[in-house]
Amino acid sequence: MAFMKGAFMRGLDNMIIKEIPKPEAHRGTVVVALEYVGVCGSDVHYYHSGRCGAYEVDLSKDYMLGHECAGTVVEAGDGVEGLRIGDHVCLEPGITDGSCEFCKSGKYNLCPDVQFLATPPVPGCNEEFIEFPADYCFRLPENMTTMEGALIEPLSVGFHAANQGDVQVGETVVILGAGTIGMTTLLSCKAHGAGKIIVADLIDAKLELAKKMGADIIINSGREDVFEAVNRATGGQGAEKVFETAGSAVTIAQTPFMVKRGGTITLVGISVKPEISYNFAQIMDKEITIKSVFRYRNIYPKAIAAVAKGAIDVKPLVTHQFDFDHINDAYQEALNNKTDALKIMIKVK
Repeated sequence: MAFMKGAFMRGLDNMIIKEIPKPEAHRGTVVVALEYVGVCGSDVHYYHSGRCGAYEVDLSKDYMLGHECAGTVVEAGDGVEGLRIGDHVCLEPGITDGSCEFCKSGKYNLCPDVQFLATPPVPGCNEEFIEFPADYCFRLPENMTTMEGALIEPLSVGFHAANQGDVQVGETVVILGAGTIGMTTLLSCKAHGAGKIIVADLIDAKLELAKKMGADIIINSGREDVFEAVNRATGGQGAEKVFETAGSAVTIAQTPFMVKRGGTITLVGISVKPEISYNFAQIMDKEITIKSVFRYRNIYPKAIAAVAKGAIDVKPLVTHQFDFDHINDAYQEALNNKTDALKIMIKVK
C-alpha cells in the first residue's frame, strides 16, 4: 500500500502531519495530486474554536480541513470522460445527491445531503492526493496556474453574490467588508459592469488592496462615519446594491440605511449571531429586496473563463504562501494576522 502525507487538526489551534493511505481511482473518479490548498475563514473557525455556524468538529478525533484546492490529474478510473492524466484541475468541493428537488431544479447548493469538503463530519483536502468524482473536477486552461485554480472556489462565492444581487451595468455598489469574500465580490461586481464600487472596512491595508483591485471609493469605517460617506458618494440616494460580506452583526444592521429606494441588499457573510436587530421600517419604506448567499451554484465554468480571459485577476488576493510541512504556521498566521493576511495558500507540491 502506498502512503502520502495528510494534515489534521489535533485539538484546537494545533495541526499535525501524518502518513495516511494514498487513494486510488475508481469508476467515475480521478486522483488529483494537489498543488495548492487555500485557507478559508471557515477552516480557521474550525481550527480555533472547533465549530463554524451549525457545524462542529469532533475533537476526540483528528480532523482534516481544507476545501479550496487545485492540482494535476494523475490517475483516472473507468468511465471518466473529458479528463486525462496531466490535466490541471480545480475541485468544486460539494458533492450533492443529484436527486432531490434542489439538485433537479439547478439549485444544487441547497441540497440537504451535500457532502462538502471540510464541513464536519466530511474530511477536507489538506493532503498530497485526493480521489474525487470527475464530474466535480474542472479542467483549467493552459494559461491558468493551479494557484489561480485554487482561488476559483472563493471567487465563486463572490460571483454568486453578484448574480444574486443582480448587479447591472453602471449601478453603484457598496461592499461592507474587505476580506477574501469581500474582494471576490468586488471583482465579480466589477466584471458585471458596476459603475461605482464603494468598499468599507476597518483595516487600511485591505482597503488599499481593494482600491488597487477596482474599488472607486474606500471608507475606513473605524475613522469615518460610514453612513455619511456613502450618502456623500451617492448624492444622498444610497446605492442600488449593497453587499454585506463580513458576517458582522454591526454591518448587517447597517445595510438598510445605505441602500437606495427600490434597491437590493445581499447578505453574503455568515454571522456567528443567529439573531440580529434589523430596521424593517427602512426596508418597508424603501421597498427593498433582501437576498442571501449560500456557497454557489453553476459558477465554476464561468469563473474559470473570466480568469482565463483576463476579466478577473485573482492573483493579488494571495498575500502569504507556506509549504505543506509548515501548515500549522499558515493557520496560525491566518488566525493572528488580521491586518496583512488576506488569502493564505498552502503549496503542497
